[in-house]
Amino acid sequence: MRKVIFLVFLTTVFFSCKKKQQEETTVVIDETVYLKPELNEKSANYLYHFAFECIDQEYPNNLGQVLGNKSYLKEPSELHPTFYGCFDWHSSVHGHWTLINIMKELPNFEHNEAILKKLKTTITKENILEEINYFDDEHNKNFERTYGWAWLLKIAETLQDWDNPEAKLLYADLKPLVEVIEKKYMEFLPKLNYPIRVGEHPNTAFGLSLALDYAKKYSPELALMITEKAKTYYMNDQGCPVTWEPGGFDFLSPCLQEASLMLKVLPKEEFIVWFDAFLPDFRNNPAKYLEVAEVTDRSDGKLAHLDGLNFSRAWCLYEIGKALDNDKMLNLANKHFQYSYEKMDSGEYAGAHWLASFGLYAILKSN
Repeated sequence: MRKVIFLVFLTTVFFSCKKKQQEETTVVIDETVYLKPELNEKSANYLYHFAFECIDQEYPNNLGQVLGNKSYLKEPSELHPTFYGCFDWHSSVHGHWTLINIMKELPNFEHNEAILKKLKTTITKENILEEINYFDDEHNKNFERTYGWAWLLKIAETLQDWDNPEAKLLYADLKPLVEVIEKKYMEFLPKLNYPIRVGEHPNTAFGLSLALDYAKKYSPELALMITEKAKTYYMNDQGCPVTWEPGGFDFLSPCLQEASLMLKVLPKEEFIVWFDAFLPDFRNNPAKYLEVAEVTDRSDGKLAHLDGLNFSRAWCLYEIGKALDNDKMLNLANKHFQYSYEKMDSGEYAGAHWLASFGLYAILKSN
């Protein structure tokens, strides 16, 4: 009788352990095929109005300003006559980037004339000189470091890439500020011994990645410095805890942003070795590690960040997935993109003042 009871016990333990092991190793994979986004008349009409309506909307406004004395208390448009709209300076910058890229990619877009007319009132020689004065102020010399700096260089990249007489005129006016930002990167990076790995504006990998796109074409010295610093910061990283993401206010993925940067820094063969150590098994099963971030309240500016996270994850997955011919990553990118794209026009300014830029950037990376 004791033997029978013991055998029953062993059998129960065996099957319980086996069932538990199966539960732990079984991963439910979403095999839905999600559509890749495209930039066309329909999507451009959906995206452009967010930026078009806010680049000259002065209020509400988050100045992010250090006051040296009471003379600093001025209207946003006095402090930043080019980039005063869209709630804050960096959102205005990438709002301008959005409109410029729509015009560049769709030369026959029905609203291009109106867009150009508005840009000519913001990007002027006189306005840019005032912007430079702000950056030269002793109390605000680190203003928008490095998130806003990176987006400013993306505008410069687009304008110089674009073979268009109007683009050349806009760049001529913008160029003095571009030179200021380049110099600030060159001065700051040697002093930054440790990268900033958060999922918001200060993220070092993001600031270096966008700046490197520009620098590879137009600033060899800056490109070399960024490449060297990226290797110093990230070359030995392994086992990035991607399942810890997202943080509640993230609009960037620390793990994917770092991988996106290293893709631009390393030859493909070296990148694959690095990537497999940095995110083990990710190439085989990316959906196991990343779920689309859900937004609970789009009227809350911080919670609305998560829509931006879906877009920024998407563009990183497009970059890496295309480089590695990985359809699973590309489909996961499409899934992230579609979730937030369909909900972007919520009527809440907390997201409307900036999300079109992230959506457009993801679309451009998908193609």
